[in-house]
Amino acid sequence: MSEPTAPSGSEPIIDIRALSPQQGFRQVLEAYSDLDVEASLVVLADNELMDLREALERELAGAFSWETLASDDELFRVRITKRSSTALPRVVVDTSDLLASTGQDAAGSIWRLEPGARDLDSNIIALPPRGEIWQHVGPELDVLIFVITGSGELHTELDTIALQPGHVLWLPTKAQRRFTAGSEGLRYLTVHQRKPTLNISAPPQR
Repeated sequence: MSEPTAPSGSEPIIDIRALSPQQGFRQVLEAYSDLDVEASLVVLADNELMDLREALERELAGAFSWETLASDDELFRVRITKRSSTALPRVVVDTSDLLASTGQDAAGSIWRLEPGARDLDSNIIALPPRGEIWQHVGPELDVLIFVITGSGELHTELDTIALQPGHVLWLPTKAQRRFTAGSEGLRYLTVHQRKPTLNISAPPQR
């Protein structure tokens, strides 16, 4: 293995010792975004930067390289090299492993899409046997749903749709919906345009 080289005069040096972890990550990510492919920057910190590396892996897995430079107990240095022009396509979840490790009584979101620089939100929702998401008016955007396992029903404003594995459903903007799970529970994937928060309004007047 080759020895790490010292920072060159052409490499930006980002000193995050006086910054919070969130501020440091933001500053490093902004400087990284300005790099050309194969260019590098050097980060100075007062710790081993494991949190920064995990955050970069979450955003840019496979798109950068990480090299630890000569450090001491008070100053840590790493070189981050940009290997591709954008974040790379990648597997973000293996549903077989996820569902095998999730109990039948799990309820709510059991997985969500994590990278911050994205246009989409996505979750895997679990309902336990005979579980329910009460009637509500959906958000002001379209939602696509893919039923992964189990069975149940989607109650709309006018009718009821039986849910089975493999079904893909479109929920239009602000459409009324209520989900009920069958005897084996229900697991489904949701995909929609990213939004700041999920605001569910009160049930419609009957």
